Order: sequence, then C-alpha cells, then structure tokens
Amino acid sequence: MRKFFAQMRLFRSFLLMAILLASFTSVKAQFLMDMIDTTTELGKGMISMYHKYDALRFSGYIQPQFQLAQDKGIDSYAAGDFPAAVNNRFSLRRGRIRVDYERYNHQDMPVVQFAFQFDGTERGVAIRDFYGRVFDTKFNLFSLVGGMFARPFGYEVNLSSADRETPERGRMSQILMRTERDLGAMVSFEPRRKGHPLRYLKIDVGAFNGQGLTATSDFDSHKDLIARVAWKPYRFKGNNWILSGGVSVLYGGMQQFTPSIYRMSTVNGQKGMVLDSNALNVGKIAPRHYYGADVQLRIPNGPKRGYTQFRAEYIRGSQTATAATTETPGVIPVDAQGNKLPLYIRRFDGAYLYFIQHLGSEKHQAVVKYDWYDPNNEVSGKEIGAPGSNLNAADVRYNTVGLGYLYYANEHLKFMVYYDWVDNESTSLSGYTTDIRDNVLTCRMQYRF
Repeated sequence: MRKFFAQMRLFRSFLLMAILLASFTSVKAQFLMDMIDTTTELGKGMISMYHKYDALRFSGYIQPQFQLAQDKGIDSYAAGDFPAAVNNRFSLRRGRIRVDYERYNHQDMPVVQFAFQFDGTERGVAIRDFYGRVFDTKFNLFSLVGGMFARPFGYEVNLSSADRETPERGRMSQILMRTERDLGAMVSFEPRRKGHPLRYLKIDVGAFNGQGLTATSDFDSHKDLIARVAWKPYRFKGNNWILSGGVSVLYGGMQQFTPSIYRMSTVNGQKGMVLDSNALNVGKIAPRHYYGADVQLRIPNGPKRGYTQFRAEYIRGSQTATAATTETPGVIPVDAQGNKLPLYIRRFDGAYLYFIQHLGSEKHQAVVKYDWYDPNNEVSGKEIGAPGSNLNAADVRYNTVGLGYLYYANEHLKFMVYYDWVDNESTSLSGYTTDIRDNVLTCRMQYRF
C-alpha cells in the first residue's frame, strides 16, 4: 500500500510538471523577450529553457462511461468482463496523458521524436507508449523507432481510441493484438517531401517480443516479424473521394515448452483437436502467422456536412494459444500446480465492416459496424463440444453488430451512445447451445485536450 501511494504521488508530480511546462511553452518567444531581461543570467536561463522545451507537446483525454449489460456477470469485450453480481457499471475506460518531443531542421523536416503515454483509471496507472524515433535527414525517406509502441499491423489496431467511432476495437483485434503495443524496433519507409513520386506509400517492418503489455518480459528468444505496406489517403480529382488501404503480415510464434501439442485433424470421420505428445516438440516454435488486408473510403457530403465513410479489414492465419483461449499467452501457460499446459494450434479468420455517416453536419454522426471472429474455422456448429472432440468455448465463432450515435459538441468534447448485439454460434457445448445474453449498451463522454 505504501508503494502504491508513493507511485501516485510521483504520478501527480509528473502531471503538475507537465501542466506547468505546457503553460510555459504556449507563450511566444517574442513575448518572453519583451518581458524578460536577457542581460541577466536568470533571463538568459529562462530563454534557454523556452527554446529547449518549445518542442514539447502535451495531449490527453479521459473517457468516463456507463454500461448496461443484458445479464449479470457476462464475459465481454466491451471494456472487460462484468463481475458476477453486476449488469451495470460506471467506469473510467481510459485516462490518457501523452507527451511528445519533436525536433525539426531548418528545412522543417523531422529529426527526432520521443513519445510517452500513460493510462490512468480506477484500475491503476500503466504505460502505453514509450519510444524514440530518429529520422534520416539526407534522403527524408526512412525512420527508425525503438521502444514500446503500436504494432504496425492493420488499420483498426493503429486507430487511436480517441478518434475511433466505436467504444472498443473488434473482438478479433482485442484477442490477437491485446493492448495493441509491444516492445521492439521498426524501420519505416515514408517519403516526407511533398513532390516525391512515392509520397503515398508507407512501409513498416519491425521485430517484436510478441507478448505486448500482457507481460513484463519476454519468455523465449523467438521474435515476431511484422510488416505493413500501406497506401496513404489519396484524394481523387473531381469528386474529392479519399481512398487508402494496406496489406499486413505477422510472422511469429512461441517456443513450445511442453511436448503436448493439439492440432486439428479428422479421426474416424470426426473433426477435433488431436494430441501430439512427441518429445521432439519441446523447443520447437509453434506458429503465430497472421495475414491481413484493409481498405478505407471517405466520400465528402459537402461543405460543413461531414462525410460518408466505409472501412473493411480481413485477417486470417494460424494462432497458438491454450485450450481455454485463443489469446496470445503473456507468460508460459501453467496450471494451478505449476505444470506446463499443452498448446493448441488453430486456424482462424475474422473481419470488420464499418459504415459511418455524418447526419447533415459535422456535429452529428451515426455508425454501423459488423465484425466476426472465428477462432477455429475448420469446425462449426454442433461439431464443437461433441464427445471426444477436445473442442471447447475457445473454438466458438462470434458475430457482433454495433449501432451508435456520436455528438461532437466541440473539438474537446464528444458524446457516444453505442449498442453491441453479440451473437455466438449454437454448439453442442454446454452453455453455448443457444445465444448467450451478452449484449451491452455503452454511454460515454470524452474530454480531450
């Protein structure tokens, strides 16, 4: 408890310092020159401090919300599971403070960037981004970043929670890319001169630990290689439509610390997970391979009337996890006695589709979203839960339809009302023979600076 209060005092001190620096750096240099006697050592020091910290930028947002679930104690990807006796709750979904430090050369080209982002809620304080980036200043094409930052895979994973039109990312994004960030290094190709013939192209290639923020350290020496080739927003002449998209690949995995590996197969005409207990499995790399493609189209509705937007993304591949979940393990999976759990290798696929429409003005917006995640696309329906199949709740497909309304009061304040209809496939598995009552209504305010 003493350690917790010490951390909170440190966090409050950092917040106070950030506010003071933000206030100080908002003052114009000429005003300072007029007000400060630069012939004194104190005056010279204050001007020097201004020039040093003028590159600092502070931003943040908080998202208080109220949620109502169909039933008490449901498992949910709408901001986490509900406690056993709870079907409604107030919570602070996110409370972010971000500090960026950026330096530019005399040609207004970036030279270096540092970013620090913290998330504070009633559940505690944690880091989100902690990285540095250096830019090449000869060709203005490349950059190198290292630290904790978002994985360069897909579109939704990298879309900020402050800008997204839905309360949460889709179920697939949350399971495959939990917390979105990971520790690693990345090289980017992105022309920064306006007239460059490849100015709409962006290529990211990086190596990452693989566990993300679900772990405090790596538990094997294998790294995830992630690459994305993206076409940056391109405006068509004549109709001003804006098109963007990309393709992504994640080629990774985890070391097998147990000989017990389950894979899909067919035995005597029945599909199921079949055990491979070969001792040679120990030390091999179980696959985590994702392949995805995404596209975004924005159609302007007219001056001050907003836009119509369509988004789509599809991902498929192989995922290694455990019997109970398809989420990437953050630690070596063990049971209550410390025995290493067997690994399950499944083929999955999933997608999301967005339709976003401003309602006559930029202040009012409606969104419809459909997403699905099939953690094991080699089986379906009554095959799941069949005797001897070794198929369980982690193999159940989910489809979610979301409908929301957003009101942008001003650049700092946004209101959201959103309802998730969550549908699971009917199986032979106890508790999943019919649809679970796990729909969720979310009412949220967002304050942003």
